[in-house]
Amino acid sequence: MAFELLLSETTTDGVLVLTLNDPATRNSLTETLTSELDAEVDRFADDSSLRALVITGADPAFCSGANVRGFDRSIRQREEAGAPPPPKPWDLLDPTFTGRLSRAAGGPEIVLKLHTLQKPSIAAVNGPAYGLGCGVALSCDLRVASDKARFSEAFVRNGLIPGDGSCWQLPRMIGLARTLWMQYTGEPVEAEEAGRIGLVNRVVPHEQLMETALEMASKLAQGPGVSMALIKQLVLQGFQQTLAEHLTVATRAQSLARQTEDHREGVRAFLEKRQPQFKGR
Repeated sequence: MAFELLLSETTTDGVLVLTLNDPATRNSLTETLTSELDAEVDRFADDSSLRALVITGADPAFCSGANVRGFDRSIRQREEAGAPPPPKPWDLLDPTFTGRLSRAAGGPEIVLKLHTLQKPSIAAVNGPAYGLGCGVALSCDLRVASDKARFSEAFVRNGLIPGDGSCWQLPRMIGLARTLWMQYTGEPVEAEEAGRIGLVNRVVPHEQLMETALEMASKLAQGPGVSMALIKQLVLQGFQQTLAEHLTVATRAQSLARQTEDHREGVRAFLEKRQPQFKGR
């Protein structure tokens, strides 16, 4: 399918490569690009022939985040609409009581879609990843950065907060103090420092970025897909569980994994002293 601002390619081993392709805005997530990215991530999730995902940007940027011109239009629209009505007593006491906040997760949909993907995803960060662009990279399972990459929680520079889930994601990756510094200041973290603090898995020369990302994605695409999906769920759930609770769920996950074709293939390959040929089922 042809898109206006997104390039979509599939490799022979089932890796879907999505390139944010709006260099004039440094690949900002406009309504058009966001809609196209959402659609392809949905297709990736549903297509059993697609085994791993790589998201990158057209040089020189990965993604500059939300479009600031859109912020300006929203501000003017709010000013023209006038002041909102004052909150009612129930809103002041507990706004969740009316159920308004429980109907939807809120925040950018692409963040939750990537976070809950049941297949591996890699952000190949080729340049600046700012604001929501940084949030997209954080929402992928893995990050490989070119030496030209930079990461910035730029929201504070526009008097905003990170509404893209990065207040939840970043502390789990780099710790509390580093997270607060990035989000209080909006100062960019260069690629080498991102590697040192665990924000990215690997840092490579710019010209080797896509080769490295595709090698990683190809390796993951050849893995046992059901087991990998269960591993991701166990890891994510583990943040909110005790060890005893985790072991209960892990025991059930192991039982499910034992029922897969890939488990049978893995055992056969071990006994036959050969590499397994997993099918992802």
